[in-house]
Amino acid sequence: MRRTKESIHKIVREKYSQAALTVEGCCSAPSACQTPIPVNIMDLSKRCGYTEDQLNSELSKANLGLGCGNPLSLAGLKPGERVLDLGSGPGFDAFLAAQAVGETGYVIGVDMTQEMAKSAQMTARKTGRRNVAFILGEIENLPVGGSCMDLVLSNCVINLSHSKKAVYREIFRVLRPGGRMVISDVLRSGDIPEKIRKDPAAYSG
Repeated sequence: MRRTKESIHKIVREKYSQAALTVEGCCSAPSACQTPIPVNIMDLSKRCGYTEDQLNSELSKANLGLGCGNPLSLAGLKPGERVLDLGSGPGFDAFLAAQAVGETGYVIGVDMTQEMAKSAQMTARKTGRRNVAFILGEIENLPVGGSCMDLVLSNCVINLSHSKKAVYREIFRVLRPGGRMVISDVLRSGDIPEKIRKDPAAYSG
């Protein structure tokens, strides 16, 4: 059965709304990722390349262990740059990017899940971050103007999209000339069994 854009968005929204509300994250509970072995978020994040200082900072609650890498480690961010985070979730990468670009820079996080966007907005208020904003939107149709971003980053989100081509078209639309993108994601290396392809939980697990 070929899934529609609406059915895929519904699956993803429900999954990540639950993650935002339970504050457990994708890989902290066996039921969330269909695995019998719970994964410690701190250890997982260290393996992805995040530092002790980053993980133990006031932003630690924004790290739900939902990523699959650390795109910021390759971003080469400079003060004053403008950054767009696709599927920003509770905002961990966006907040770290905001620290790197400083007061003269700016970061926008876009997420299609209302609960995630609200969680990130709340953390921004609590920590007094004024150079970062979180908005509700879909990465296939970004609510951002064209040719205005120095960097687009994404951490394990594009794989959830129903149209990867649309996402990349949007990335190139919003990047300024000479801008760059840094993406950490999962790739299919073989055929996916039909049983898994039909399982809604596996789609976003």
